[in-house]
Amino acid sequence: MKRAVDIVGSFLLIILLAPVLAVVAALVFLADGRPIIFRRRCVGTGGEFDALKFRTMRRDADRMLQRDESLRQSYQQNFKLRSDPRVTRFGAVLRKFSLDELPQLLNVLRGQMSLVGPRMITAPELQKYGEYQELLLTVRPGITGHWQVHGRQEVSYEERVRMDVEYIRNWSLGTDFKLLCLTPARVIRGRGAY
Repeated sequence: MKRAVDIVGSFLLIILLAPVLAVVAALVFLADGRPIIFRRRCVGTGGEFDALKFRTMRRDADRMLQRDESLRQSYQQNFKLRSDPRVTRFGAVLRKFSLDELPQLLNVLRGQMSLVGPRMITAPELQKYGEYQELLLTVRPGITGHWQVHGRQEVSYEERVRMDVEYIRNWSLGTDFKLLCLTPARVIRGRGAY
């Protein structure tokens, strides 16, 4: 049932949001050229896959991180930087309202992600889940979920792990429906996103 909701939901959202996707893609290109899409290598139930996002960072973002020791150390704590100098001005707007995540609807349609689930993570981040690593890999990561609705970047990584584990252990279609309904309001407020 969950997979059926994902297929129908992502298909309908891609159609409904096609004009938004086209406009955002054009603005990313005009603001900073190609590539328009950034591929983030993430872990999922079937191994690693490329999670699609609109590019929000400078093209030399990885080199900047490697060159700056203090920046790299801050990044490795939470795999996110509060005032990330690599993010473009337009990218900051996309992140604030989670518009950079919209291409992940294609990941949902492909079966790599779900509309609702734990936050997608990279292979190095998996270590942060400690004893819950295997549990996390039993479900598809979600575009939205418990952490995205109730915490975002305002909670510690440890709290994020707790939220993901709680979601997996107590999953129900009702919970997914509630989180889907709460997501638009959280996105519009733009709080806790960077």
